[in-house]
Amino acid sequence: MKTPLLLGISGPSSSGKTTLSRLLRDIFPPSKLFILHLDDFYLTDAEIPIRNGIQDWDCLESLNLPQLKEALQHIKQHGTSPAWLESKEDQNSVGEHGVDEKELEGLRQKVSTWFEGRPEWEERRICVVDGFLLFSEDMKEIRSLFDVKLFLRTSYETAKRRREARSGYVTLEGFWEDPPGYVDEVVWPNYVKDHRFLFEDNHVEKELKEEVCRNIGIHGMPRRAEGNMTDCVEWAVGVLEKAIKDA
Repeated sequence: MKTPLLLGISGPSSSGKTTLSRLLRDIFPPSKLFILHLDDFYLTDAEIPIRNGIQDWDCLESLNLPQLKEALQHIKQHGTSPAWLESKEDQNSVGEHGVDEKELEGLRQKVSTWFEGRPEWEERRICVVDGFLLFSEDMKEIRSLFDVKLFLRTSYETAKRRREARSGYVTLEGFWEDPPGYVDEVVWPNYVKDHRFLFEDNHVEKELKEEVCRNIGIHGMPRRAEGNMTDCVEWAVGVLEKAIKDA
């Protein structure tokens, strides 16, 4: 089995990471793409750190990083997810993506031609990893494993609205619902702390620093795609087309 193309999709909570990942899975041939969710590597509910009396599910310390590294190493070696990994994230719903079926069908047809006459891709696959902390400075070792890095973005107002509209999350030991004020007290401050180095003036609502992103190998989602999943998926497919043809 050939080493898969490892695609990381990161960005703030509610920026569309899981939605985009699932759309790519729908667009690509089933034999060519599978998904790994960072959320499947949370610690047990009892091990999630507590800050100011609230569990913090949006920090590095909430994740089982050794297990994540083990899974990625297995994928690099075998081209498939490890047998011991069962996704709970796929039990969590995502909002309507708003992408027209005709658009998706057109992308399916386009993508299907990329592998024709490419014997090197007969057994090779794409592994999509989506997660909120994949590109932070504290995740350099993990970050370096990705062949392609897509960074999604959204505004504080949109992230807050989408996150607070969610019913909750399936966890290892039960179900988690954000308490009142969780976005303002935990989610957004953590995102700012871990990602401001990517932005002009360390301000996450400004433009991405081109040189920093280029050095890390991050493709930043264009502004036009914020809140528009059709533009977002078209952009992602375009980045992947170049990566696949250059591989």
